[in-house]
Amino acid sequence: MLAFSYEALPSRVVFGPGSLDQLPEEVVRLRAEKALVLCTPEQRSTAEDVARRLGERAAGIYDRAVMHVPIETAREARQRARDLGADACVAVGGGSTIGLGKAIALRSELPILAVPTTYAGSEMTPIWGLTEGEAKRTGRDARVLPRAVIYDAELTLSLPPASSASSGMNAIAHAVEALYAEDANPIISLMAEEAIRALARSLPVVVQLPADLAGRSEAQYGCWLAGACLGAVGMALHHKLCHTLGGSFDLPHAEVHSIVIAHAAAFNRDAAPEAMARVARALGASDAATGLYDLARRLGVKMRLADIGMAADALDGAADLATQNPYYNPRPVEWESVRRLLQDAYDGRRPEP
Repeated sequence: MLAFSYEALPSRVVFGPGSLDQLPEEVVRLRAEKALVLCTPEQRSTAEDVARRLGERAAGIYDRAVMHVPIETAREARQRARDLGADACVAVGGGSTIGLGKAIALRSELPILAVPTTYAGSEMTPIWGLTEGEAKRTGRDARVLPRAVIYDAELTLSLPPASSASSGMNAIAHAVEALYAEDANPIISLMAEEAIRALARSLPVVVQLPADLAGRSEAQYGCWLAGACLGAVGMALHHKLCHTLGGSFDLPHAEVHSIVIAHAAAFNRDAAPEAMARVARALGASDAATGLYDLARRLGVKMRLADIGMAADALDGAADLATQNPYYNPRPVEWESVRRLLQDAYDGRRPEP
């Protein structure tokens, strides 16, 4: 066995349908007196329910979380937390809301309790992201890792099938790249393969039978593992592309991941054969890239960057940005090959073996 290092991230997880009932107890465990509840405008009603459950421990609600965490929103939310005397944040929602909580924690060190309602996995990572101008910056800092996470599948019942599918594919992308990360290790690889297996099995159920709590619980289990993978090891070209397309071209986060991952896997197919074999096995497919593409199509997600707002004349610029200061990747990142990858993703071509 190859030498490796592995550092487990501290986290507390409360899992299962109905587990939101334990929220007040979890806030007490944080020794918090006043928690600011964060959400998007669309999830205001859920945030109000959370605030009611907290009672006097609710400092208030900030409902302006948006994709890619604009620096202006982060600054406003930090000020709101200070004004209300909050000593913790409860982030209710997906990556946008949890990302906002991380932006607050990055400067204030307020502890975060995450209540995810999608399958993005951000709640299990110390990774933060901020968008300023047209550039998205990311980093890792232990201060932004949520202290506790409540996974309650009942909170995902209102997530539409299309959003469930793209969010789940986003989680799968984390696990795929963990398998060929520069600092990959056997523990995370086990978790990554299991995450892909669980998500590939549960997401079709979630899409076809949206009220099936067992399917949604298994999807949450898969995204928990995938998020833990993302938090423990580095990522590669796929995530660099998605950060570029999201932060610089304002494309929707989960949809970008669900489109690009099959093409990124095809790009790295020959450079990371063992990782691709594990992905294929978890999917029950003969090839990782085509298996990912076929799963996305089966789930009914959008398959082309052209369908989510990417302009054809912007692909050259995206290739420029993605190849500047590239992340580690098992295959060399060169402009021409990345440009072809983007064209394939723009057109929605199936990545044949």
